[in-house]
This record gives sequence, structure tokens and C-alpha cells, in this order.
Amino acid sequence: MSDADTFEIFLTATPGLERPLADEAREAGFPDPQIVPGGVSFTGTWPDAWRANLVLRGATRVLVRFASFMAFHLAQLDKRARKLDWAAVLRAELPVKVEVTSRKSKIYHAGAATQRIERAITETLGAPISAEAGIVVKVRIEDNRVTFSIDTSGPSLHKRGHKQAVGKAPMRETMAAMFLREMGFDGTQPVLDPMCGSGTFVIEAAERAAGLAPGRARGFAFEELASFDAENWTEMKAELAPSEPRSPTPAGPQFHGSDRDAGAIRMSGENAERAGVAGWTAFRCCAVSDIAPPEGPPGIVIVNPPYGARIGNRKPLYAAHNALGQALLERFSGWRVGIVTSDAGLAKSTGLPLLPPGPVVAHGGLKVRLHRTDPLP
Repeated sequence: MSDADTFEIFLTATPGLERPLADEAREAGFPDPQIVPGGVSFTGTWPDAWRANLVLRGATRVLVRFASFMAFHLAQLDKRARKLDWAAVLRAELPVKVEVTSRKSKIYHAGAATQRIERAITETLGAPISAEAGIVVKVRIEDNRVTFSIDTSGPSLHKRGHKQAVGKAPMRETMAAMFLREMGFDGTQPVLDPMCGSGTFVIEAAERAAGLAPGRARGFAFEELASFDAENWTEMKAELAPSEPRSPTPAGPQFHGSDRDAGAIRMSGENAERAGVAGWTAFRCCAVSDIAPPEGPPGIVIVNPPYGARIGNRKPLYAAHNALGQALLERFSGWRVGIVTSDAGLAKSTGLPLLPPGPVVAHGGLKVRLHRTDPLP
């Protein structure tokens, strides 16, 4: 495979956030992204896969689907796997891990299929197999069709490379970015999170406004693949991932977080500093009843408050949600509000004029939804 070869590139989405990911991919110039079960798919080249890892805020990982064939029994799987051009994808000296899933197929034993594919790789290419390998070949057998993908990302893409401190129940960066997108955030509106925890919503918003690529501070699995071109990648990063943010507006920070926990405020400030957006952000310690809109035009309030299934007892949470709603209704005229919660009752207890909620989104074993408002009166 050369840079010019095209294949299916699959962007794994947080379940329930496929649509905003497709919108983001389209906006980033990837050709005709389609929503498919589990994510978003488009046809592209190796450099497209690198760029997707670097610039997309909502993808969990980027898979390149490099081969596919029909197989009805293990001997056939073995024979056809040996004919694949493994050297075009993998490097012979680096260990590989193989993961197989099988559904509605005559080859139903995933363990046996894994062994055959591992043997095909070691005997034709010479690459060692290791359960700890950072290079992962994912194989899906469905309706007797065997599809081979390579994970180009490595660690999940929510790991941006700058957050060391997290709160009790952190919102993943990939989810935060897509919820901001669902709120209509385009990098220009002010954002406030009144229960900011480790600062994820605030930092994601600031990075986007500052023109910083989410993958600028980390490495990727594709750097260890046979198709990798270090010179091309260095040029791409220089063009798309400036290490220095654009300067914040003269009016001062546009992205604000508050929390009643002084430790969370310290943590948020340190995370923003590491991300290079300290000048764009401001964090202060205060209760939700004491929040106030920053100077300037109305923007977006977005919050991932505690919900009983996740942290402690539910009863005190109603009082906190009610206090939040009152403060917003009293002081935040013109602002739009988004509340991410697994409990519609808690969202309603804010007293805010909520629109019908967004789709169910999987978050740490819970099912959450985004409850939004139009601009507050």
C-alpha cells in the first residue's frame, strides 16, 4: 500500500454521538463521511488517517480497514490470511496483537481464528505476537466476511496528552467536544461550566478557539506502521498543529469554570496551563448559587453535574440543581444552557425551560443525555 491507495477509514464514536462526529469530519474536509453502526466511515488514504487522529476532537480511535475476504472455515481463513500483503501494513521487527470478534458466521470460535491469523503473520512476515503490543490488528468476522483493520491511534484519542489531574467522575474530552458541538459551539461563543471538575469542557472549548489540534501533544500507533512517512507527518503537524495558540481576545478569558471544590479549581488551572490555554481560561471557586456571567455577550453554559447513580446520594442533588437553575434564570439572560445527566428528574428540577433531550449517550456504564435550552429570557 502506498500513500495514494484508498481504503475505508472508520472513526469510532462514543455511542450516541455519531452524528456530531460525522458533522465534525465533514467540516474538517474528509470526503463524504457516513454514519454507520458504532461510528463514522469515509474513504481515504494513510495521510487522511494520520490527519483524522491529529485534528478530530470527537473520534475515540481511527481504524484503517485494509483487507476483506469471505471465509467459511478455519483452513480457508488460514490460506487467505497468508496471501495478504502484511508487509505493506506491519513492520516485521515490531510485535503485534490480534483481536478477533465473530458473529453469525461458520467460523464461530474467535480464539481459534485468532491463532490462525497470528500464525499467518508470524510465518509470512516474521513479526512477533504479543498481548502487550501497541500495534493492534482488529478482525471482524460477520456473515462469513472477514474484515481486517489496523488501529492507527493507540491509546484512546480522549487522552490528549496534557491532562494529569482528573476529578471523581471525569467527562472524556471526546464526549465534551461533541456535547459542545451539539450546543452549537463553533469556537466564537463564551463558555461557562459552573461545576467544572478538572476543567474538561472549558479546556476543550478554549483549545478549539485557540486553533490547537487535539492530537498535537501525543504519539500515535500509526507512527510504528510500515506505511508511515515521518517527513510527511512532520510537515502535516507543522501545518495543522501549531504548538502555540492564537492569542486570546483583548477582552480577556472567554472560557470560564467554577466549582465549590478548591482542589478542582487548582486542578483545572494546572490542566489549562499544560494544554497551553491558560490565557483563554479563568477558574474560580464558588458555589453554583453564586455564579455570575462574565463580561461580554451571552454564550453557552454547559455542565456535567453529579447524578446520584454516579456520586453519593441523590437527595442533596435536587437542591444543587434547583440552585443552579435559579442562578441561571436570574442572571444569565440570553445564554443557552446544556446539562448532561442520566437523570431527567434532576434536569427538570433546575426549573429551566428545557427542550426535548438529545439521544442517549453511553458514559462509563451509564446512559446520559444532553438537556438543552433556547436562549434564556
